Amino acid sequence: MTSEPTSAEPLPPVERVEPDSSRMITLVVGIAATVAFAILRFVVALDEQKPLGVDVWWNDLMVASRNDFWLVMAWIPGWGGGILGMIITAIVIVGLFLLRRRWWDAAHFAIALAVVVAIGAPMAALIARVRPESSLAEQVATSFPSGHTAVAATVAITLGLIFKRWWVWVLGAVWVVWMVWSRTYLSAHWLSDVIAGLLEGIAVATLVWYAVEAFRDRRARKHQGVQISPPA
Repeated sequence: MTSEPTSAEPLPPVERVEPDSSRMITLVVGIAATVAFAILRFVVALDEQKPLGVDVWWNDLMVASRNDFWLVMAWIPGWGGGILGMIITAIVIVGLFLLRRRWWDAAHFAIALAVVVAIGAPMAALIARVRPESSLAEQVATSFPSGHTAVAATVAITLGLIFKRWWVWVLGAVWVVWMVWSRTYLSAHWLSDVIAGLLEGIAVATLVWYAVEAFRDRRARKHQGVQISPPA
């Protein structure tokens, strides 16, 4: 006599698995940005942190083109991307993720932001590169790399990787370019400082994303293995 088949117990939801190709591309970009940052750091250090020729040329161009309208436009990302502005932005974004129960995205964003600040701020203080004399913003010798630019790039790329929407990437790119221009227009940084900040932000955002996705991938495969294993 055969026994009646028993209904299978409901299985736990399986987490999404990011394609290996996407993770590999992101990893390559992160490594490339890290190497480029190291090369730029070496070039800047060759002349005892003094501005490069292109730095002086760009700063002179920005100072010569100053007017009231563009100064106002330059201060907008400077304020929004400052310490207070980024704290408020981070709280709002993480809070929205938590309200929508997107726990991984909230953790991902918070980790990326914490890492870029933890790396950039001590590095800038240690390198102690002097800002342009024409600076209208900060005067402290913490010019390399640009923290504003690094944070802006980290936020833009992290959100782009999370949402995977073209308009998120476009808005992020506009914000980063605006930040890069504004920091040099106000002579808060040399051009090489903001390029270094951009590379730092790219490296942090992509490598943190790779690490988080790899961890989630292992969890997802583990759950899949539990589901397909035969009953004892």
